[in-house]
Amino acid sequence: MKKTLLLYFLLANSIVAAQKPWKVHLIERERKIMLNIDLHEESIMVPGMEMFGPLNGYFGGGEIYGTWVVTSFKIEEDKAKMRLSNDFGSETQEAELLQTSDSTFTLKLTGNVVIKKVNGRKLQKIAPIINMKKK
Repeated sequence: MKKTLLLYFLLANSIVAAQKPWKVHLIERERKIMLNIDLHEESIMVPGMEMFGPLNGYFGGGEIYGTWVVTSFKIEEDKAKMRLSNDFGSETQEAELLQTSDSTFTLKLTGNVVIKKVNGRKLQKIAPIINMKKK
């Protein structure tokens, strides 16, 4: 009986986890860039923006200039299309997140790339494709 209950509990947990593939914390270790999202509910506190309460996620860290907040999204079969806005609200960036395996994702910045990185004393646009892994 105990084995049956344990098996049922483990199966139920794996089903719930499989139903929420768009709640992940991703990182690109080399440049220390991260994407922390929950596209199922607003549950993520954005560092430095706690006054807005929980949101669907953010992108930033490392060499990225500023913090980019998920302002809207649409989940399709195997990818999530998102709109990111910078911390000033003055620029937006369209992005697609594609899950390539259980632990790897590809973030593709679509349209004109406006997200920048600091290089010395200058700002430069970042690469439009970023491969990320679950943290």
